[in-house]
Amino acid sequence: MPSARLIELPHDITCIDTELFRPGMAACYLVRAGRQAALIETGCTHSAHGILSVLAEKGIRLEDVACVIPTHVHLDHAGGAGSLIQQLPNARLVIHPRGARHMIDPSKLWAGSVAVYGEKTLLKEYGRPVPVPEERVLVAEDNFELALDGRRLLFIDTPGHARHHFSVWDETSRGFFTGDTFGVSYRQTDSRRGAFVMPTTTPVQFDPEAWNRSLDRYLEFSPERMYLTHYSVVDEVARLACDLRSDIDAYAAIARGNANGEDRHARIKADLVDFTLERLRQHDCPLQEADQRTLIEMDMELNAQGLGVWLGSTASAA
Repeated sequence: MPSARLIELPHDITCIDTELFRPGMAACYLVRAGRQAALIETGCTHSAHGILSVLAEKGIRLEDVACVIPTHVHLDHAGGAGSLIQQLPNARLVIHPRGARHMIDPSKLWAGSVAVYGEKTLLKEYGRPVPVPEERVLVAEDNFELALDGRRLLFIDTPGHARHHFSVWDETSRGFFTGDTFGVSYRQTDSRRGAFVMPTTTPVQFDPEAWNRSLDRYLEFSPERMYLTHYSVVDEVARLACDLRSDIDAYAAIARGNANGEDRHARIKADLVDFTLERLRQHDCPLQEADQRTLIEMDMELNAQGLGVWLGSTASAA
């Protein structure tokens, strides 16, 4: 993995592009403290080789990586966990209680992902996940603390995007590693107004009420920055949290407005695209509209799928 795919950040943090689909799509974070290191997020199975190459390039011994920390078990965040653990002799996998069984036996996770993406795409773009030995799995309950050679990491439960999702508070940088709970923010959309953020409601556990509570919890820490998996670090946390709240409400309204009738998925997706393009226009996004459409296409497809699942779950609960 070439150095151009690395972003060196303050506080001994490196953002590593996991090279999923395109540059600047998905990241893993290398966090260092003294002689120890941690990897937060793993990318997919195909990402593992590149991440290990970065460790070698930076002179980090494999035995000095103490933990591998996916924020949740979706394949772009945790798919490479088993492959990395095989190569890191002293590392433990730190995972949300709801996600541990899927790392030990990823067969159901794989089957669920096949239902969304198709097996051909998964094998080509992600690779099949490798099981993690149960004895190397450390379950991080809400408020679990971990010391990385004295560097305090705090794990908090942050559902909304997924129920098996935690975020990691790094006291040293006063930032959260947020997985998908603080949305996605691609650097191509940065403008004079700053960063642009949008929710990700990929199947199958979108929960707007829980998501808003997770945002509340973030803000209790007065974070100065957020380390997003998609993609890299953002600041202006209060503004972006406000934007996310507004968008979450808008997404739910779009879904409800298209709940009945034919072609529900197509109508939800079209409305999401229109809504997001208007938000990008208001943000003075530097990309041309055609490039904006290309950039958000996959997100809007998956978001529409997730909203469709959410509509089904709310109807079942009624």
